[in-house]
Amino acid sequence: MKKRSRGLTLFLSGIMMVSLLSACGGNGNNAPASTDSGNTGSSNGGSEPKKDTITALLPPVSANYQARFADMEKEFNTLHPNLTLKIEPASWEDMTQKLDTQVNAGSPPDIAWIGASGLSKYAALNVLIDLNDVLSDEVKADYDEVPMKYFQLGDAQYGLPAYMEIHTIGGNKQFLEEAGIDWKSVQQNGWTYEEFRNAISKGVVKNDKGETTRYGFVFATSGVASKDYLGILAKTAGLPDYFDKDLKYTYTSKNFLALLTSIREMINDGSMPKELSSIDAGKRWNMFLTGQTMITGKGLSAFENSARLNNEKIKAKDGSAVADSIEVDYISLPVPTFNGANYIPTSIVDGYIALRGKKAPSEEHIKNIALAMNFLSSGSIAANYSNELFLTPITESARNAEVLEKFPRNEDNVAAGKAMMAKALPARTDIPTDLAAEAIKIETEVIIPKLQALLADEITPQEMYDAVKAAAIKSFGKDGIVVD
Repeated sequence: MKKRSRGLTLFLSGIMMVSLLSACGGNGNNAPASTDSGNTGSSNGGSEPKKDTITALLPPVSANYQARFADMEKEFNTLHPNLTLKIEPASWEDMTQKLDTQVNAGSPPDIAWIGASGLSKYAALNVLIDLNDVLSDEVKADYDEVPMKYFQLGDAQYGLPAYMEIHTIGGNKQFLEEAGIDWKSVQQNGWTYEEFRNAISKGVVKNDKGETTRYGFVFATSGVASKDYLGILAKTAGLPDYFDKDLKYTYTSKNFLALLTSIREMINDGSMPKELSSIDAGKRWNMFLTGQTMITGKGLSAFENSARLNNEKIKAKDGSAVADSIEVDYISLPVPTFNGANYIPTSIVDGYIALRGKKAPSEEHIKNIALAMNFLSSGSIAANYSNELFLTPITESARNAEVLEKFPRNEDNVAAGKAMMAKALPARTDIPTDLAAEAIKIETEVIIPKLQALLADEITPQEMYDAVKAAAIKSFGKDGIVVD
């Protein structure tokens, strides 16, 4: 692999604190103004290429990512003097809303950040640009094959991946050991739902009044995390995708009903809070750091560093530590398996897509979009945000690049991450856009609200299953669903 060097001259200020749920800093655009407005850059046929501006809408990927926007814009212009990269920051909370507003207005950014699972949504709107013809074989070869395929539909390459993450759950090492859980074995060998259910029951602690002071397991199920819980568990319950290989909708399987039953069982056991439906991502992390739960979900690699940094603040008697928090050694754990299914991790591949507005962009402008997208997703930029997120880069150029700061890691967590990543499945590129869009519609209109009702004990697992099945039959017909 040909090694690429960018010579990024940025510096890291302050202590890194990863937060995937809040923005960090604004954007100062120091890039030279472009003489070309809009996204229709084209060659002028002369000796000098025509100036062009590439726009991007990007969230706070890592703690220092948005703080580096001005430097990234400047560096890109240095590499390509005729091009201006103009980055607009967005928070995680308003990223999708901002993008959809611009798409609906017919004036989207050239580049936007999305989770690969949302690719079909924008493909259905006919606003994506296929980059296959403007990405060289050398550029394509820089990216690992599995994450690269997550930004493909059919033969089209609609974007480039930024990173690949496995959604896990995270445990408090001290509490796990007090409960007699062999967490090192679990990290490498996994556990079944029955084993997990027994383990989290041992993690529950009550006071003299019989009140629960520590739960065995807490998962964020409200707000931006409303669909995560079910989706992550479904992967390990024999439902890795909304559609099977015959393109039949899978959430009508008996495995789905069994999973819903298990979700209620963990609450009924007292291992999870009755008010689970109101716990958002911030609250579940607060509960973990304050010792109110043994295991938390969803887990991310960067949470290990977040816990470590909070530990340092506690030791230093720093008032910015989470109120009433305790020192926690964060242990990364796989999601349990259900229904006798094999372990299939939930692979989260986020990255950049190329978009078009009402006016079709020129071929040269598309080439410039590809240049900017490759710049953002590889080399030293990707090396540094991956490093801050405790992730292994997914491009050879990033793996070979220097990072600005190194962080201490728990080697058991590193090994566990590799073991889980090794079982990640490639993206499904065979699912037609219309089917995928219809599945997302069922998710939004039926699954998410019904899950909230199930968690709140307002409906039974059977009632939720019946509602999803009815919606699936309406969308795909009786012959388009799994019946087992």
